[in-house]
Amino acid sequence: MESCKEGSAEAPFKHIYIEEDIESSALKITEHFPDAEIIRIKHYKDVFNRPRQSFTGQKASPNLIIARKHGRLIYEGAPVCQDFGNKHFYYTSCVMNCLYDCEYCYLRGMYPSANPTVFINLDDIFSELEGLLQEHPVYLCVSYDTDLMAFEDLTGYVKRWCEFTASRKDLTIEIRTKCARTDLWDILSPCERVIFAYTVSPQEIISKYEKGTPSLKMRLNAVKSAMEHDHPVRLCFDPMIYIKGWKEVYAGMFKEVTQNIDADHIKDFSVGSFRISSGYLKNMRRMMPDSEIVNFPFELINGYYQYPKALEEEMEDYMSELIRMAVPKAEIFRP
Repeated sequence: MESCKEGSAEAPFKHIYIEEDIESSALKITEHFPDAEIIRIKHYKDVFNRPRQSFTGQKASPNLIIARKHGRLIYEGAPVCQDFGNKHFYYTSCVMNCLYDCEYCYLRGMYPSANPTVFINLDDIFSELEGLLQEHPVYLCVSYDTDLMAFEDLTGYVKRWCEFTASRKDLTIEIRTKCARTDLWDILSPCERVIFAYTVSPQEIISKYEKGTPSLKMRLNAVKSAMEHDHPVRLCFDPMIYIKGWKEVYAGMFKEVTQNIDADHIKDFSVGSFRISSGYLKNMRRMMPDSEIVNFPFELINGYYQYPKALEEEMEDYMSELIRMAVPKAEIFRP
């Protein structure tokens, strides 16, 4: 669901589940939905982990869960994810699930529920992070399991992350997004250690497989606006999706990129073809038996499914060469 606010996403939640002991802390979120039915629960997993949920059905009509996250809050990055040359690579999830509905998204195979879940104890994540920073520098991805930019009106977490990072010289964060909002740049102060990483896909992929997400044109407009406000921007051509005529499709996309933004001033580029944990793909195939993407005859290597090696290298080499032809000194990262 895409609202009129330049690519932000805001779902009209009919039901909001709130853990009993944090109800007062959730008011800033629930006030956005005055008509929603508030349902009090003891623990978010009582709802989130229910058996036999319909991920697809919940995507069409999601409910919101507001909770407090316990236990460990920051995790080491998975091998399948890019670390961009950082030794101490971590991720955290202050929100689970996304307002967008991408067919290839690993969240479909990872979680039993599609309902967005907002954890209100961001300060606890900050505290755990302070401890890590006492040991070594940290590179932290804060928008892996959601799109924080699309949730900003509800949570304000992007602004809080920017402010926290600006005052910690050994912390670098990445905020991954498909959101096309441009109004946020007026309230976010640029910091060289806060990287806005935009997933850039061909319009053919967006239209068919990235339901509810902003168009390529809107994303590039957001990228241009971020750069004009001096925010570091990473362009992520990841995941690349194999479709008929993929070379022409990705070449056309990249031509549109270079026509709309100054690629020489992009911080760096991420290139990677579709890859996913074997367990997640198994769940997704059961859920989407007719999906061309998830039922591709992938190769299983070290617990992860990926395109056959020759195809994977051809796709990533091709995209990397397109970038180098336009930006000879580009810094390109691959899995």
